[in-house]
Amino acid sequence: MKGGLWSRSLGFKPEHHWKKEVAAGAISYFSVVYIVMVNATILADAGIPLQGAMLGTLLTSIIGCLLMAFGGKSPMVVVPGMGINAFFTYTLVHSMKLSWQEALMVVTITGILFAVVAFTSLYKLISQAIPHNLQHGITVGIGLFLTFIGLQKSGIVIAHQTTFVAIGHFNDPKVITACVTLLLAIVLFVRNVQGGLLISILAGTGLAYVLGAVEPTSGVRTSETVRQYGQLFGELSFSGIVSVAFWIAVFLLLLIVLFENIGMIAAQTNMIGRPDTFKNSLRVLAVTNIFAGILGSSPAVAAAESTAGIAAGGRSGATPLVTAILFGATFFFIPLLAYIPDSAIAPVLIIIGGLMVQNVREMDFSDFTEAFPAFLVMVMMPFTYSIVDGMAFGFIAYPVAKLAAGRGKEVPVALYIISVLFVANFVLHSLV
Repeated sequence: MKGGLWSRSLGFKPEHHWKKEVAAGAISYFSVVYIVMVNATILADAGIPLQGAMLGTLLTSIIGCLLMAFGGKSPMVVVPGMGINAFFTYTLVHSMKLSWQEALMVVTITGILFAVVAFTSLYKLISQAIPHNLQHGITVGIGLFLTFIGLQKSGIVIAHQTTFVAIGHFNDPKVITACVTLLLAIVLFVRNVQGGLLISILAGTGLAYVLGAVEPTSGVRTSETVRQYGQLFGELSFSGIVSVAFWIAVFLLLLIVLFENIGMIAAQTNMIGRPDTFKNSLRVLAVTNIFAGILGSSPAVAAAESTAGIAAGGRSGATPLVTAILFGATFFFIPLLAYIPDSAIAPVLIIIGGLMVQNVREMDFSDFTEAFPAFLVMVMMPFTYSIVDGMAFGFIAYPVAKLAAGRGKEVPVALYIISVLFVANFVLHSLV
């Protein structure tokens, strides 16, 4: 009887097999555990202590997976999202000049608003108000931005006084390490090797030490991780809450988190033939994002790597439950993860950027009034080194193009309002 209640609480059905669910959870874990190192590295660029960021990433993933197991009852794995973490660091902190403590408050408030949207029918209205080309353009633009960050961190692309960017020095051990790691990651990914990105990171780390790309450091202790996390947990700052920039940040982050999760959840619920789990899964992601800011992480998403577990037979909440348990065990390896250099992590950013850019296939380029604003979003994100500025160019250009074509009625009222807000943001920044 108790076993039956346990199974039902995970959405486990008679046709499901426990062995497959356990294997699917393990496969999902090895496919996505690289996020612990990669997410922490990006958050560290915002000033967050590296090992503290690793623990924050782990705890957010564990809570998200447990909520998905018992609340969503679906095999999706929840982790901090790639691309959104870049928005957190390079847009909220670097471009909009928020402190990382204020940015964490942005994440938590975004989670609360996300919950309001997810527990009502607002998510449908917001999703329908933003044209599909702009939605996909945001994903592609963030992918290009991530790729550029990866190229910078690897040293493959360097700054140049005249042309702004130039090719790096291939006699540099860091660049050699990054290039070899990237080639290995491509081979493993193309051959569908489970945990291929993790394997490439570990191999790249070993190569970095062999080539002298990094200097061996003294031992890192678990107690240091806990100490750093004490400086991160619950460190939300209300100081910027009265500023216009703060609420613009909340609004933009909400849009990105909504689009990312709605698209990913819809795709994965269709894969398992259980569209009935969509609403609960979306609500789980909303609640997880409230915790994400408190725990010291960038926003969480339904991981694309969940498809590996689904392909292995994952069909219920038992899959993310297994993944959560494995994430818990990862805590004991955090001191070792701190040894991984940027040259081993940067190639993963390039690979993920390449995957995100594939959304360009979903875009309609036959109508210039639809295509050009999306094009501006895609190119202006990496060229301005700002996700928010890239979005602004596209969202302002969209109604202008439609009005010029005499098709202003095709633009939702909400999009006109968003465009005016972006213009106001540019004006306010010019006056500061």
